[in-house]
Amino acid sequence: MQIIPAIDLLDGQCVRLHQGDYSQVTRFSDDPVAQALSWQEQGAARLHLVDLDGARSGLPVNDAAVKAITAALTIPVQLGGGVRTAERAEELLACGLDRVILGTVALERPELVQKLAARHPGRIVVGIDARNGKVATRGWIEESGTDATDLARRFSGSGIAAVISTDIATDGTLAGPNLTALRAMAEASAVPVIASGGIGSLEHLLSLLALEPLGVEGVIVGRALYDGRVDLAEALGAVGDGRLQDVGDPPASAGIA
Repeated sequence: MQIIPAIDLLDGQCVRLHQGDYSQVTRFSDDPVAQALSWQEQGAARLHLVDLDGARSGLPVNDAAVKAITAALTIPVQLGGGVRTAERAEELLACGLDRVILGTVALERPELVQKLAARHPGRIVVGIDARNGKVATRGWIEESGTDATDLARRFSGSGIAAVISTDIATDGTLAGPNLTALRAMAEASAVPVIASGGIGSLEHLLSLLALEPLGVEGVIVGRALYDGRVDLAEALGAVGDGRLQDVGDPPASAGIA
């Protein structure tokens, strides 16, 4: 399972919100490039960026930081937050991002997501943020009546690379992932699911391994890494792609000539 460190950008700084509340901000660093390089050096194979200003206002406030991060790193970088037009998605992909994540527009203009996915295979991700099972949009400020699992089903066969499933109630709380919601999402989604929200310990990461056969292929971790509750290298060894196999499992090379 891929462990993906998160950098949430607000006014060019690394922050975390508590349950998506912009009035509950914890600032971790004013140098997002240095932070990104640190996660890469510790073994991360992918980095997750969230443009919180973009998610709230739709304005590209953090583009300078995003471009600096993609220029400095050699690992793939994905970004979500405020990507609501084809032009904006194309602009971000052109600046070095590996993937862009479409959230609000996935609910409001699903045909746009499908067109972009066809144009950029493997580079478009749908972000589904849910509160009490219902999709929330525009930086989690607005709520819809659409079930998160129903939205995931709409993109079956669309060519998107993955679905990022965020449970708002657990995001930033360190209280553990919503395994029930993740299981439902994995069962509904025809593409791989990346979990997001609530990770506060190595045990929380280990709990996700039971969902890996259902298609949960990665997990985004934010506050727990910054607080030191989760050590990235230790986590990669325990649940990452290079983890030790269970006794009795065939070696990775079995069957390969």
